Amino acid sequence: MKVLFTFLFFLFSILTFAQEASLKGKVVDAVSNEPLPFVNVVVSGTSIGTTTDLDGNFLLNGLQPGFVRIEASFVGYKKAISSEIEVSAANTNSIEIQLEQQKEQIDEVTVTASPFRKTPESPVSLRSIGIGEIEKSPGANRDISKVIQSFAGVQSTPAFRNDIIIRGGGPSESRFYLDGVEVPFINHFATQGASGGPVGIINADFLREVNYYSGAFPAKRGNALSGVLEFFQVDGNNDKLKIQGTLGASEVAATLDGPIGEKTTFVFSARRSYLQFLFSVLELPFLPNFTDTQFKIRTRFDKKNELTIIGLGAFDVFDLNLDIEDPDEQQKYILSQIPVNEQWSYTLGAVYKHFKENSYQTLVVSRSHLNNGAYKYFDNDDSSEENKILDYSSEEIENKIRFENTLRLNTFKLNFGANFDFVTYKNTTQQRRFYGDEILNVNYDAKLDLVKYGLFTQVSKNVLNERLALSLGIRADANNYAESMNNPLEQFSPRFSASYSLTDKWSLNFNTGKYYQLPSYTTLGFEENNVFVNRENKLKYITVDHLIAGLEFRPRTTVQFSLEGFWKSYANYPFSVKDQISLANKGADYGVVGDEEVISSSEGRAYGAEFQARVNSTKGFNFNLSYTLVRSEFQDATGEYIPSSWDSKHLLNVTTTKDLKKNWRIGARWRFVGGLPYTPYDMEKSSLVEAWDLKGSPYLDYSKLNSERFSAFHQLDLRVDKSFYLNKITAKFYLDIQNLYNHQAEQQDIVIRAEDANGSFVLTDNGSRYKLETYKNTSGTVLPTIGIIIEF
Repeated sequence: MKVLFTFLFFLFSILTFAQEASLKGKVVDAVSNEPLPFVNVVVSGTSIGTTTDLDGNFLLNGLQPGFVRIEASFVGYKKAISSEIEVSAANTNSIEIQLEQQKEQIDEVTVTASPFRKTPESPVSLRSIGIGEIEKSPGANRDISKVIQSFAGVQSTPAFRNDIIIRGGGPSESRFYLDGVEVPFINHFATQGASGGPVGIINADFLREVNYYSGAFPAKRGNALSGVLEFFQVDGNNDKLKIQGTLGASEVAATLDGPIGEKTTFVFSARRSYLQFLFSVLELPFLPNFTDTQFKIRTRFDKKNELTIIGLGAFDVFDLNLDIEDPDEQQKYILSQIPVNEQWSYTLGAVYKHFKENSYQTLVVSRSHLNNGAYKYFDNDDSSEENKILDYSSEEIENKIRFENTLRLNTFKLNFGANFDFVTYKNTTQQRRFYGDEILNVNYDAKLDLVKYGLFTQVSKNVLNERLALSLGIRADANNYAESMNNPLEQFSPRFSASYSLTDKWSLNFNTGKYYQLPSYTTLGFEENNVFVNRENKLKYITVDHLIAGLEFRPRTTVQFSLEGFWKSYANYPFSVKDQISLANKGADYGVVGDEEVISSSEGRAYGAEFQARVNSTKGFNFNLSYTLVRSEFQDATGEYIPSSWDSKHLLNVTTTKDLKKNWRIGARWRFVGGLPYTPYDMEKSSLVEAWDLKGSPYLDYSKLNSERFSAFHQLDLRVDKSFYLNKITAKFYLDIQNLYNHQAEQQDIVIRAEDANGSFVLTDNGSRYKLETYKNTSGTVLPTIGIIIEF
């Protein structure tokens, strides 16, 4: 790898650089999609500009290669700044800019366009992330789930996982949309019933921009408690075929994009990991391997009708490395408990848009399918089926239809619509679990058919000479699972937002709302004695009330300071009958969450304040500082509020990148996460032979739930980029070093069975107990990665 990097670096360093790049684009009305002629467009931070022609098209030449934004202004419309786009000499890239009509002339306050998004529906808790930030983010390796962890309210962990934990909520409380299509799973080796996994599925080559909501969710986005993430993808090149090859931290990838006829473009990628080979060489106890594909096809039939088809698929295999000779304590610990796992998933979706003079209609049809299987043999001895302690197979199939109508009525903006989901959930489980002092046989073959629906509307309006933006949304959801869920009025979900511009730089922002989320399918479909036991327990939607207020200061269009306070009050959270804990404490681990008997009785709260400072300079300097003070508490078995598993108290992230001369770039990220609570082991229970043999690992003492706390976690990541923008080829190289000063994060102790000199396990109490040994456990290593991206 070092030899290849050196050779390519030398080769491109002696070639002649192209000095200019081009960008073509189109400016249209945001509602009618009519092209807008004579619009002024300029490259942000420069004097390079032009005007659109009669068809709304423009062409900009003489651009410096790299990431740029385009500003567009036109009489009667609000000034806009585009999302980031990368331009190069090798290809003429394209962009589309939408302008919103401005019905009133603003006299006292001039609202300028900014790369930092704010909408009437979500004036607080909305962050827009450009492709430049994704590409440059240190320590993220172009993985959007890791990039998000640099923003206010998002918790990161020392483990190599992408759990989305927002403002003290659990990792199952977020929803994800790809070009308007809901995507249930965005990570490889996903934790079923939650959101996490070690590696993201979404290819950064596709991304144009990401909207991250930590509150103030629009009414059209349902079934979320803590977060909504909207991923917007690039369109294919409409001039010629482009090919890009990438060698990343864990995979190799190829991306193709280009035209299919005059009206259609496509983007397609395939990635394959080499982790299994790498981990085997390093003698790690597990051998992950993944493959994914992604595509987007967009057809513009005419200026009033267009169709977008997207696809995202993944295939993951998680094997054990049983060929390690003389494994150490940590390797024994991991091998004893982790099952073999095979998982695949896909989402296919179509988005049709029809534009009229003052409205447009959107129809979204999609299908998602997860197949998750796992098995485990005691001591990994597969010589007999009697040794199998876990045999798990599950499917989640969702067929979704959503219709939206967006109207512009004088000074009002109105959005309303409905969604219908048809779900099939299957689960075949054979497992024995140890609860209290007895063994419970979990053996069922379940199939659940479910119909869900939702109705929503949102109206927004600017008043007081457009200084005050108001938005009111309502939503109602229901399903046919149980009588406790089939009345949409029981899930009536109002939300209200307001934003007042004190000056052209200062604004006050506010939001309050009630949100509902359906418990996971693993919970809905859990059976005992051929009965959906949680249906009999009258399971309900989980609900949370949000209250958010904030102050925002934008001294320049490229600089933003925001301060927000938030309060979240949870009710009807599933509570484990056997473990006597709220499921809000589970989910950031591998395996399955929620496949057990629960009741809708848990209450919780999360509250705090967050500060964020962002600089997105046109001169190539980016800075992002976020600090969150958060407390997260849920009730225990006695009804007392105790810290949840996500009560980190302090979250601090500082990320900065700087463009240097000759297309060099450097960047660094430092993050600090306060020590998380954890539950100690029940060593008495764990030492029982019949208990240990069912799980292969120690049991937690839930009577002492989250009574202990780890020390704080902090890490420094460093990244160096070099780009070559040639006449026919764009080549990029990066060196990313994670955990530069090798911080060792504290983790739960390792517990294994003691062995005698002959390698036999030591038994006590007349053979009824194992003798257990405990070892300190830390996580952390300096992890350098070289990345190569070639585009032509």
